[in-house]
Formats: sequence, structure tokens, C-alpha cells
Amino acid sequence: MERKHNPLLLLAVLLLGIVIGVGGGAVAGGVVAMVVTGRASSAAPVIAAQPVSVQSEAQAAPRLAPSTQSAVGHSAHSDSVVAAVQKVGRAVVTVIVTTRQGRGSGSGVIISEQGHIVTNNHVVENATGLRVLFADGTLQEARLIGTDPLNDIAVIRVQGAVPGVASIGDSTKLQPGETVLAIGSPLGNFRNTVTAGVVSALNRSLPGTGLEGLIQTDAAINSGNSGGPLINLAGEVVGINTLVVRGDSGGFGFGAAPVEGLGFAVPSAIFRNVADQLIATGRVRFPFLGITYLTIDGQVAAEFNLPVQNGAYIRSSRPGEPAVQPGSAAARAGLREGDIIVAVDNVRLDYNTSLRQLLLRYKPGDTVTLTVLRDGRERAIQVTLGERPANL
Repeated sequence: MERKHNPLLLLAVLLLGIVIGVGGGAVAGGVVAMVVTGRASSAAPVIAAQPVSVQSEAQAAPRLAPSTQSAVGHSAHSDSVVAAVQKVGRAVVTVIVTTRQGRGSGSGVIISEQGHIVTNNHVVENATGLRVLFADGTLQEARLIGTDPLNDIAVIRVQGAVPGVASIGDSTKLQPGETVLAIGSPLGNFRNTVTAGVVSALNRSLPGTGLEGLIQTDAAINSGNSGGPLINLAGEVVGINTLVVRGDSGGFGFGAAPVEGLGFAVPSAIFRNVADQLIATGRVRFPFLGITYLTIDGQVAAEFNLPVQNGAYIRSSRPGEPAVQPGSAAARAGLREGDIIVAVDNVRLDYNTSLRQLLLRYKPGDTVTLTVLRDGRERAIQVTLGERPANL
């Protein structure tokens, strides 16, 4: 017998189905449909529905929690920078120089409890008076201990207690891309200014300066920063900032475009030995081979069609001048123009290690074994090192 439906009841159920269908989705809509079609009779079995969580299409998409990885990484990096600056900041000083021409300034860093401060030779050159301004604003007289024009390093000293002493790190462990910080007194007025950058390259040589084995960085270095420390994120001094290339081409043939982010620092592998000698004796005795050479990199290797990417290529720097000085240690050992020195006592020259760095491990009179590439094969040549003349 056909069941008759009450029109009012049907209307009410339809309205209820529309409301539930909008808010509750397909499950509720299906229940309403069963009632409307009359299939839910009193004889039909009743099935208890399990609770169902119903979401709209937008809600059904998985919700991703906001990523905190970059924020956490940035925070950790920032914390490391702050900690490094705090560790070395009190040891950074402004060096105020009086000369016959007037007054100048640079930066420096305290390296001993006895008040020894490392700065650049060009900062204190021709000084008639020296004073040091500490990070807390205290001003103190200083005196010159010694200079090394070859590596642009000088040591000065103050008397009495010092506010902090910097730790010296190992520059040979630096890697291109590593974060480094420069601290100094740009323009002589803004003491303990911190700038950040990366190690752009290692073992750089700059034509016409005599400097080699330098750390290249893009950390901002301005007038007055010279002599200040370049530090790693452990708060260790890995370099002494010495110069920056500015302007168009910078005088090094880089082209006509403006030069930016080309700063250079003397690595700790060089300045540490120099400073130790200056503190001990007031002068530096350099081991001396008596050769002129080019530090090999990719560009030099390509230009001269060399078989290696690292080393020291013995070559005359001026027409008519010998690449191996007569009577020198190199001449006595039989080194020739065109030879390539690739190792000293089995330590290879590479992108991070210059010939000068390796020779500074020795003193005049020491005998070392050079690995020399000649005519396509390596050979071992023993050399007893001489002493670099004072006029060179």
C-alpha cells in the first residue's frame, strides 16, 4: 500500500535538508534524501551512523604550519654574529696618529695582556705621536714597537690594564662563502663599527703592492678601518684589514665598471708570526729565496699555459732583470726561471696557502725541501734559506 506524504512535512524536511546540506555536506544530505524518497519505513533496519567529521572543500586541504626553519636559522646566525662581536669588541681600538702633516687615524686590535696592539704599517707610518682610544672612550698614549712594510703590519703598545684581549684564529681554515665581520673606526669617528660579509676568496695577490696571500672579503671597509680585525663567527681574529679597492677599475685593470665589495685583509697565518717577531725583537727577519715569481691561480695558469692551478711561477717581473738573483739561496740551489714551486717540505701551495705563508714558518739559515715542477715532472730541491735584505 502506497504511503501518502504530508505536503507540510515534506516542505519542512526539504528546508531542513537545504540548511544541513550547506553546512553539513553529503552525509547529512544523504539522510534527508532517504526521508524524502520514503525509503526510511518503519520496517527498515535502523543503522546507527558513526560520527563523521565533515569539511568543506577548502577546509579539506591539509593545513601546513608556518615554516619556522628560515626564521630559526636567521635567528641562530644573528645570535652568532652578536656573540662574536661581544667577544672581541672590547679589544678593538682606534689608533690616533700625529704626523708633521697633521692628524690621522686607523684601527687596531689588542692581542696581549701586556698591551700589544696589531695595526697596519701604513696607519702608523711617519708618526710623531700615537694615542689609542679604547671602545669605552678611554684615551691612552702608545708607543711603536716595530713595523713590517712588506706585509703592512705594525705593533704598538699601551701601558697598564687593557679592556680586552682578542683571540687569534687560524686563517688557513677559512672557506670562501664563510661569514666574516670587520670591526673598526671608519672616518675615525664611529668607533667599533661592525660590518658583515663573506670570505670572497683566499690567497689573493695585488699587483704593485707587494702584498700576497690576502683574504678577500665583501664586508664594508672604509677609511679608518685599516688595521682593524676581520673576525670569524667564533669571535677569533683571522685577518687584519689592510686595503679596499674603490672607484673605476681600482687601478688593477678590472674594467670601467665601478668597483664594490673588494676589501682585503692580511691573514693570521702571516700577521701572527710577524707580530711575534716584532714583540720579541722589534724587527722581522724574513727567510729569503732570491726569486721573483707570480702566484698561480686560474687566470695566471691560462695566460702562461701552465700545467697547474696553484704554485709559485718563477718569472722575471721586469725585462732585463733575472728571475733568480745571482748569489741568492735559490741560485745556489739551482732554481731556474720557468720553474714552478708547488710545495715546501711536502706542504702543497693551494688556493689558501701562498709561498710567503709557508716560508714564514722558517727562519734564515733553515734548510727546506722545495718540490719544483720542471719540464713536466716534479723534483725535490734542497735550499738553505737566506735573509731578506732590509732594502727590499
